[in-house]
Formats: sequence, C-alpha cells, structure tokens
Amino acid sequence: MGKDQFERHKQPWNGEEAGKLKLLATKGHGLKQIAKALNRSEESTKAFAKQNNIAIAKKR
Repeated sequence: MGKDQFERHKQPWNGEEAGKLKLLATKGHGLKQIAKALNRSEESTKAFAKQNNIAIAKKR
C-alpha cells in the first residue's frame, strides 16, 4: 500500500474544474464547500488554487 495507492487517485485538473473553482472562490465559498462541489480533496483544491493564484475565503 502506501504512496502508490494514493498516487492513482490523483486526477489532473481540467479547465472546467479550474473555471468552477475560480467561480466558487470569487463568490466567497469556503475550501470545504469548493472541494465538495468539485469532488476533490481539500488539500488538492487548496494546492491547485495556490498554484493558480486563486484566493479562497477562509471560513471560521
């Protein structure tokens, strides 16, 4: 098990997902909501957003 098993689950982001992430982020949705809407892990969503300079609102 270990690392390999996790690697297989990582799917590359596509343009549609990137667009949806930007849209939800600009509407002020939090990381949890966006990740759920995109069917992605919070970690993956956060990393992709950071890579693409997309600010996600911090919900408290």
